[in-house]
Amino acid sequence: MSSNKTGQSLPVMEAFYTIQGEGFHSGRAAYFIRLGGCDVGCQWCDVKESWDAEKHPVRSIDSIVNEATQYPSRFVVITGGEPAMYDLVPLTRLLKDKGFEIAIETSGVYQLSGIVDWICVSPKKFKSVLPEMLSMAHELKVIINHTSDYQFAEQFLRGVPTDCKLYLQAEYSKFDHHIPGMIDYVKTNPMWKISLQTHKIINVP
Repeated sequence: MSSNKTGQSLPVMEAFYTIQGEGFHSGRAAYFIRLGGCDVGCQWCDVKESWDAEKHPVRSIDSIVNEATQYPSRFVVITGGEPAMYDLVPLTRLLKDKGFEIAIETSGVYQLSGIVDWICVSPKKFKSVLPEMLSMAHELKVIINHTSDYQFAEQFLRGVPTDCKLYLQAEYSKFDHHIPGMIDYVKTNPMWKISLQTHKIINVP
């Protein structure tokens, strides 16, 4: 069995220190670990280069975590790609040993492993979300790429906890087109909030 199957090493597209730009933790200093590999296949994905795991270097979890500790924040975001494809128990245990608060961004199509403090589930139309992942979500973030996506978003409300934070986020290339409708929708349906990709506004990774 290869080490990335056991979680001792993982394909890393990129890892960097920045400001979280989206959702509940927007504005926080965060170390991002973007894992390679995804089979969800969103046509509007802005990191399609992450899809093929074999194109990215496999790194030991020790090197990943050691690099993360070089920065002052102890908030880490594991993203992708689709990070839940992998066994994250060893990585998250090591991060916890170093005092990190851990968030993950996932489509919810795989069962999550590891120790995670904040689960952001962002459902996609191309693969079904696992009900158990919805039930664990601290944050539900639905991308608005078409007017039908509002109805798509509403179907998940029964599956998430009552205290789950609910966000709608415009697909960035169509931001100007969708934002007026999103404003009207949230004013009518105030359980939702608008998530802005502020990292793109302030020009950070």
